[in-house]
Amino acid sequence: MTDQLPDAVNAPCWSPRIGTLVAHEPNCGLRDNQKDNRHVSHKADYDAENRFELFLLDDGQSKVEWKEETRKSSLYEHLPKPPLTNPTPSGVPNTAVFTFNKEDHTLGNLLSQRLLKYDYIVFSAYKVPHPLFATFDLRVSTDGSITPKDAIIKCCRDIVGDLEMLKSSFQTEWLGKKIVSEGEAERMAREQNNF
Repeated sequence: MTDQLPDAVNAPCWSPRIGTLVAHEPNCGLRDNQKDNRHVSHKADYDAENRFELFLLDDGQSKVEWKEETRKSSLYEHLPKPPLTNPTPSGVPNTAVFTFNKEDHTLGNLLSQRLLKYDYIVFSAYKVPHPLFATFDLRVSTDGSITPKDAIIKCCRDIVGDLEMLKSSFQTEWLGKKIVSEGEAERMAREQNNF
């Protein structure tokens, strides 16, 4: 591309960066051929070179941060409290909030739904604080037989095991299909040579 920008540089939809990207990517589907290839319909879809940054951790940032739940449970506040019963000073017992950085709904839904299959999980849900940031909060409550952190670790190990089993099954089926298609091709070649 030449160092000179097109005549329509001052047009409201023109950006030198987008113009450079379009010039380097002549086959992109976001070019507007009506306006000298200078208009891209959706810039966020065209920022392909920076997409990986959504899932790379920043310096000093950890993948998972967790803290114990500090909110007080208001479920039983209206009932009279016996004199010997003291609420837990740390909030809801056996509950923690895990913040997963640089992850999205894919992992959040997978973890929260898998956790609900365990008998010792009382509550599991996630929320995305803001749709523009790749982070989610996973709240986990257990019955006390296991800590929320250990429940997450066990869940992750089980998911990895399931994915390994899925990969193995897929590869077996793919190999079987490949063998069948190769055998089918050989049979077709033999039939064509016989006639």
